[in-house]
Amino acid sequence: MKPTGKARGPRPGSILRVEGLSYGDLDEHLGYLLRRAQLAGFEAFHRATEGLDISPARYTALTIVGANPGLTQSALGAALGTARSGAMMVVNWMEKRGLVERCHRPDDGRSWGLNLTRRGQAQLRELNRRVRANDTAFAARLTAAERSRLRQLLEKLTG
Repeated sequence: MKPTGKARGPRPGSILRVEGLSYGDLDEHLGYLLRRAQLAGFEAFHRATEGLDISPARYTALTIVGANPGLTQSALGAALGTARSGAMMVVNWMEKRGLVERCHRPDDGRSWGLNLTRRGQAQLRELNRRVRANDTAFAARLTAAERSRLRQLLEKLTG
């Protein structure tokens, strides 16, 4: 992935607190708080990947392909929660950049499997290093026990 050269300021959609403004009962709505936390997490991700042409969805796709060599495009789409066309777009994006390659699957001649290229593996290692470091800083306000409990609670909500 090459640097984009674009400076990133506050991202559209950020929900920053405006001093002196009443938010009514919004802070009592779990969905609102989760959305604010998600946007804060996306901000941290964008700081971690500054100068690289990557989004959270593309990073997720790259990570899933890396963890599941030979994964089909359909299975990737299901994991991403996107339609077949959406999965095809992200795979085309990764393939165009030399991060993944499509390979015939030995168990199904009509199906293609996805594998990271050496370049894709190197990029994923670098992305993981940056994202982990920034994720640690992002969650630093929480104790280890709080981070663990938060993960458990989020899993419970999404499971």
